[in-house]
Amino acid sequence: MRATPATGRTSGGGPAFVALGGGHGLSASLSALRLMSDRITAVVTVADDGGSSGRLRDELGVLPPGDLRMALAALCDDSDWGRTWRDVLQHRFSSAGDLDRHAVGNLLIVALWELLGDPVGGLDWVGRLLGARGRVLPMADVPLSIEADVRREDGSVVVVRGQTSVAQTADLIEQVRLVPADPPACAEAVAAIDAADWVVLGPGSWYTSVLPHLLVPELRAALGRTSAKTIVTLNLEPEEHGETAGMRAEDHLEVLHAHAPDLSIHAVVADPGAVEDIETLADWCHARGARLLLRQVSRGDGSAQHDPLRLAAAFRDVVESTWGDVGRRRP
Repeated sequence: MRATPATGRTSGGGPAFVALGGGHGLSASLSALRLMSDRITAVVTVADDGGSSGRLRDELGVLPPGDLRMALAALCDDSDWGRTWRDVLQHRFSSAGDLDRHAVGNLLIVALWELLGDPVGGLDWVGRLLGARGRVLPMADVPLSIEADVRREDGSVVVVRGQTSVAQTADLIEQVRLVPADPPACAEAVAAIDAADWVVLGPGSWYTSVLPHLLVPELRAALGRTSAKTIVTLNLEPEEHGETAGMRAEDHLEVLHAHAPDLSIHAVVADPGAVEDIETLADWCHARGARLLLRQVSRGDGSAQHDPLRLAAAFRDVVESTWGDVGRRRP
């Protein structure tokens, strides 16, 4: 039985959003969505194998907590209480011992998991501590690994294993998969997608944070049957090195289509400064019935970071042009 407290504002006003991803990309989406609605569910990848998360995963056999922690921090209450506990969660120790580079929030989450024996319940308790505007869930009930078929410059294909290694590869990724291949989805995550008005994919590391959700059979099936409409948010700049080096904006969308051909995309949000060929991207969207919304969603300081207010305004344009008052279409 779930040891789950009543959390934050999961049943307040606004459309019901489910945001899929991990790391900084998911945090960017959540920071924008919290300005639009109290009904937010973050469904977070659980394949991280590096840093503090990787160490805890290896030592204790738990889900990697880092991306879950970051999502909770992004949804914290905008008060002294919420911001203080957010900073506590994000604080990392610096020492010459075993605690070095461990995040306080990772340790707190894992401690709750050990006490409760329930990953979802533990996350809900941290959400309650933060006054979180929404709920954070793992995408699967077990830790996952990522494998990729990678084509080298000499034409040979090799298998790269592990999220960190895949993210850092400089060669062309042809296919990714999860290990185990058919992991059990988090039941609450499936239910959230079934009940959603909108699903948001991206931005983020495409192969290691965005795509893995589409490789969990129960999540992919839920995305195929839900009445929710899907928004894809593209990244702000192409990678010079790493998993998507050399990929154009439309290539990111083609990768989603190749791995989940039944996924219907309602809208694509892109910053025009990050699109190499707007006409080609527009043609891709038109051919698949997706609306392309070009908006400046980056910060004004020149950094490759999404501005929460600008991204929220772009999401609001999509929502209002489609549904009007989306929040009222369900009793």
